[in-house]
Amino acid sequence: MPGDSEDPNAEVQYHLEVGPEDVADSVLLPGNPERVEKIAGCWDNGEERAHHREYRTVTGSHEGTPISVTSTGIGSPSAAIAVEELARVGVDTLIRVGSCGSIREEASVGDLVITTGAVRQEGTSEEYVREDYPASADYEVVSALVAAAERLGYDYHTGITMSADSFYPGQGRPGFEGFSAAGSDDLVSDLREANVTNIEMEASAILTLASIYGLRAGAVCSVYANRETGEFRTEGELRAAETASLAVTLLARMDEVKREAGVDRWHAGLSV
Repeated sequence: MPGDSEDPNAEVQYHLEVGPEDVADSVLLPGNPERVEKIAGCWDNGEERAHHREYRTVTGSHEGTPISVTSTGIGSPSAAIAVEELARVGVDTLIRVGSCGSIREEASVGDLVITTGAVRQEGTSEEYVREDYPASADYEVVSALVAAAERLGYDYHTGITMSADSFYPGQGRPGFEGFSAAGSDDLVSDLREANVTNIEMEASAILTLASIYGLRAGAVCSVYANRETGEFRTEGELRAAETASLAVTLLARMDEVKREAGVDRWHAGLSV
């Protein structure tokens, strides 16, 4: 390899510009870099460790638990880069914190959707593994997110998420000048019939890569748009941030309970 080539495997990661000392074991993953400061505002403290391109990283603590947040930008390709480079510096738990469109009337604007699994309608994860490999959320992460939402008193739903590569035709919306992609007219109704809950653009790649690499991952998104009722508001962002941050603290407690019990996985017979 030429001496001036970029090495993506260097200790300080090429895109994120972080090393092992810059991040906690658990990292929250919003898309928007502007959301990083809002998430860190829920914590005891936080310090920016890196900001390169769409990737901004802050590390601090929440209720005494070490925690980090790294923005991923929009879409699965950039989210996968974040997962790759965070894994390389020792991160073991990843939680997407984002926004989404609900396709179920009962999942109202401002509610939270906690992903249990995802439809892989993005191309990034297919670069890694066959298309019938599942995008599954880790059950410990799902349990911690549910417990956090319950403790905070926030309305939430659990369910299957569809992750798309396109905000417009890929999510059943018209493109420029009314362009309609093949199958887009029936997309939302078909997903609803299959009991899918919401649509966004990163979860399935994050979950798939985490499973491949043996990491814990999950996702919690605030509903900005309800595709059934036609309602749209940018609401619930802070609820998602607080829920994910508390979930990291609960996961740390779950890990301590596991160590004390001498078991590898948390289960309902243990308490936090």
